Amino acid sequence: MEKWEFGHAVRRWRERVTPDAVGLPPGTRRRAPGLRREELAGLTGISVDYLTRLEQGRSTSPSTQVVEALARALRLADRERELLFRLSGQPAPGNDVVSSRITPSVQRLLDRLSTTAVAVYDAAWTLIVANAPYDALMGETSSLRGIERNAVWRNLVGPGNRAAHTPSEKADLDAQLVADLRLTAARYPADRRLQLLIRQLGAASSRFVELWESDVPAPRTSRHKVIEHPVVGPIALDCDTLVVTDDDIRVMVYSAEPASDDADRLALAIVLGTQQLVE
Repeated sequence: MEKWEFGHAVRRWRERVTPDAVGLPPGTRRRAPGLRREELAGLTGISVDYLTRLEQGRSTSPSTQVVEALARALRLADRERELLFRLSGQPAPGNDVVSSRITPSVQRLLDRLSTTAVAVYDAAWTLIVANAPYDALMGETSSLRGIERNAVWRNLVGPGNRAAHTPSEKADLDAQLVADLRLTAARYPADRRLQLLIRQLGAASSRFVELWESDVPAPRTSRHKVIEHPVVGPIALDCDTLVVTDDDIRVMVYSAEPASDDADRLALAIVLGTQQLVE
């Protein structure tokens, strides 16, 4: 493959994707119907400069994670995704590694939930994508990089999130996340990125090591959460995690009891947050 072919394919597919197809406003002064570079870069989680270098063939070794993110943002069909990986000089990830693939059928489900706060995680609890209502509720996620995107890391080592927990609830959540990660490690023993994550967690958190080595069954965590929103205040919500078995991904959905005060606060938080994101 010529080095420029990957970038040429990305640009061609970028120009065919309309903003409304990926949940973006059409904007004004748009000379072409497709996505602008900055829009695709934002959807992919990379810089505009790096995307420009990829499209121009000046960067020719994108990581598996970048290629997967581009395929997802460009809404590529399975055969197009395989072609994009081949053009990048690497095979599409197999079944022996944790996948960050969002299939077209799951993407259609997410599109129907575009006004609901939704985040999607892989089997290692690394954030794949979060929609605008989720960012409005929980805080902006597109700037998170590397291990910062992992929920186990954020809960045991990092700053956590806006969900308020009692000490008992926090202990149960940590135990549940580590237990689930342990099961994932057993399913994907050949995944080097997963093994690196486990080593990093072990080096940074004695609590992680304690939970990892424990054989106590993981506790069930509450579906009910209180989100401490910095503007709206506390919002009591249901948090349901749906597991897509064949793809081994987790779809986390936040919702409120209809016609309740919490539903009103949730709607206000989403309106305020999405307005800030657009601005």
